[in-house]
This record gives sequence, C-alpha cells and structure tokens, in this order.
Amino acid sequence: MFSKTLFAGWGDMDFNSHMKNTAFLDKSADVRMMFFSERGFPMREFVRMRLGPVIMKDELEYFLEVNLLEELTVTVAIAGLADDGSRFVIRNEFLKGDGKLCARISSTGGWLDLDVRRLVVAPDPLLVALRELPRSDDFVVLPSSVRSRRGHTES
Repeated sequence: MFSKTLFAGWGDMDFNSHMKNTAFLDKSADVRMMFFSERGFPMREFVRMRLGPVIMKDELEYFLEVNLLEELTVTVAIAGLADDGSRFVIRNEFLKGDGKLCARISSTGGWLDLDVRRLVVAPDPLLVALRELPRSDDFVVLPSSVRSRRGHTES
C-alpha cells in the first residue's frame, strides 16, 4: 500500500477549528503526485511528455474531525481503471494516528494531452504504475475515454 504521513497544518483549518474540505483535496492530490513521482513520473516528466492528469470529479466522505497538528496517514488505491489507462478513479483514505478512518476521497480523472487539449490513453509505463496500485474492494473496470473516429483514435 502506498501511503504518506502528513500533518494538519495551520492553513488547513477552517472556522470550526477542524481540517477544511479543500485541505483534504490538496493533500490527496499531493499524495497522488508523490506516488507518480516515486514511480518515475515527477512533474518534470509530465511536462516533458506534454501530458497532465486531469480530475473531473472528486467525491469526499467524512467520518471524523481532524484537528490542528494531528498526524494523518494518507493512502492511495485504485478504485477504477480503463483497460487502456485513459480513465481512472484513485481513492485516498485519511487515517488518524490510531488507524481510524477520518475521510475518503475518490477522484475520477484521465490524461490530458497538453498540446491538443484532449484526453488520451496512458503511456505504457504510466499504465504499469497505475496497475501497481492496490485495488479497492469496490474496484470497477471503466470504459475508455478515447473514442475512435474514421479509424483514428482520439477523444
């Protein structure tokens, strides 16, 4: 299981003195990108390939409050993946120091060709990295985001 230990910082708090929803989203994105970086895809590699991850939907579920300076373990799993890697659902779970689940985020996304501004299939090494993630209990195979037109593959 890929995971990182983070802390709820001052800028992560809301008016109610607990971690705000945008902080959960930011930390989940950070941990996703740490995963890709450790698998040979640091940001400079995405820039070189002119490829970027694009999130089309985030679903957040909250279970326990997180307070200032609490330690969190953030895990990464795959909850859905197209066979060609063009689409994915990445699941982040936020666990308190005692292992109790405090939040879950499911992010649905794909891969954007930064030159033509269209969704594309994942390059083979990136698809391998996605397939290395542990599957969630509710994992599903997703349809491809790439459609075929006149014999050409594009989105």
